[in-house]
Amino acid sequence: MSTHAGPQNVTEWLAAPLGQYLLAREQAYFDGVVADVFGYNAFQLGMPQVDLLRASRMSMRCRVGLDGAASLRAEFQDLPIAGNSADLVLLPHTLEFTDYPHQILREVARVLRPEGQVIIASFNPWSLWGIRRIFGSRRRYPWSGRFINLPRMKDWLALLGLEISGGQMACYVAPCATQKWLTRVAFMEAAGDRWWPIAGGVYFLQAVKRVHGMRILMPKWSDRLVPAKSLAAAPKKVARPEDAVAARVTENA
Repeated sequence: MSTHAGPQNVTEWLAAPLGQYLLAREQAYFDGVVADVFGYNAFQLGMPQVDLLRASRMSMRCRVGLDGAASLRAEFQDLPIAGNSADLVLLPHTLEFTDYPHQILREVARVLRPEGQVIIASFNPWSLWGIRRIFGSRRRYPWSGRFINLPRMKDWLALLGLEISGGQMACYVAPCATQKWLTRVAFMEAAGDRWWPIAGGVYFLQAVKRVHGMRILMPKWSDRLVPAKSLAAAPKKVARPEDAVAARVTENA
């Protein structure tokens, strides 16, 4: 089974057989999820060479990065985006290849509007892909990244008020470098989903920004402050019209 180093950067790796295998599954997941997220503004932080927002119905879809096909060039840990303005943010393998994963998540929480969503794709260290990283060369993509385990990622999101609303595992096959070996181990995809569901090479997490509303406490008014009920005056029967006028003058006096 061939597991040699391969391409050094993400663009070359995505064009290789293993990268194509991963990209096909990630694109399918994002296509199915983002189509059901409604709003106006969607941002993709990372992998700008791939349009992971293509199935989104939002009017503004922006890919953020430092180069390449990015629509907006910016550092992820200091986004030039107004707070509470984003309805959707994608993080495709963004947190594993940065020195500031916590700051990036804080920025995401800042720019998301209440009930806005973030979707994360991350390599799973508790998988065959994680084992490949431990025992192989870490100088090339994606093995050069710092894989983040799922419980830790959930803790980070919870601390920022981002509530988990969905997720999935994918990419159960061994990370082979050639198409020949990927075809031979393709049976592991269905077997892995059934027999070791937590050991996918990639996990997805979907979280919602929750902002708890205020509850207005009304004072308990005293009964003595409630105005007393008064009875309406009963009309008086008079014999002549001029007597009625005289009665109204007397009441107003």
